[in-house]
Amino acid sequence: MTITAGIDIGTGCVKTVLFQSQDGKTVWLGRSLERIRQRDPYQLAEECYDNLLKEAGLKRADVAYVATTGEGENLDFHTGHFYSMTTHARGAIYLEPQARAALDIGALHGRAIAVDERGKVLSYRMTSQCASGSGQFLENIARYLGIAQDEIGTLSQQADDPEKVSSICAVLAETDVINMVSRGISAANILKGIHVSMAVRLAKLLKAVGAVDGVVLMTGGLALDTGLVAALREAMVTEKINLDVRAHEDSIYAGAIGAALWGAFRHEKLYGRQTLALAS
Repeated sequence: MTITAGIDIGTGCVKTVLFQSQDGKTVWLGRSLERIRQRDPYQLAEECYDNLLKEAGLKRADVAYVATTGEGENLDFHTGHFYSMTTHARGAIYLEPQARAALDIGALHGRAIAVDERGKVLSYRMTSQCASGSGQFLENIARYLGIAQDEIGTLSQQADDPEKVSSICAVLAETDVINMVSRGISAANILKGIHVSMAVRLAKLLKAVGAVDGVVLMTGGLALDTGLVAALREAMVTEKINLDVRAHEDSIYAGAIGAALWGAFRHEKLYGRQTLALAS
């Protein structure tokens, strides 16, 4: 039995998970999500990790491997670090075994990743423009419109005449939104216009990595934005891509999940070599 932890330090949140692995099977032991909100992300990560261990009735010594991803490489108690592209790919396959692509949409960027059935990265592409296709941009717009983040998806789906947002620069796009408000455009039509703009660019990323059929799982902070999910499904039709866009209730943990699972794999490889060395 091997217990591993995955810690994903992002721009906006710290995600922490605990897994128990045995005979090729994995069991969730716990998960934690905390927004950073101007706090020290490394101190917050340590607090989250210790709290999660306490909830699971474990001590640090019980954990065989602490794997980090995202910005977690400098966390002083980690065992090893994995690139976020790799961890999101593995996490996506864990959450949705049929997925052959992951669409990671975080606070600062969007990224399309083509994967095989084992979660191995085959190809990837990131948004090259500034943050107008990101969670931070949407959060800023929602704040300007006086809308709570958890209302964005529902409002977007109520749109009856989405307003086109053409700017690829976050600063210029925010200026566009200010002008829309002054013209009396509804919040629903503004948000749907932003979602459509983001979805078209993300669909083109999927095309660029060769993901044109099968299942794509959304991961990252915007995976549960129902308005963006709906806009992406519409964009699949527009862009003639035969992809089934899905989201999972634990999609935001995909990076941390992948880190924990890769940590278990690396630990077992190392432990197996040590066992063989002792036996010989």
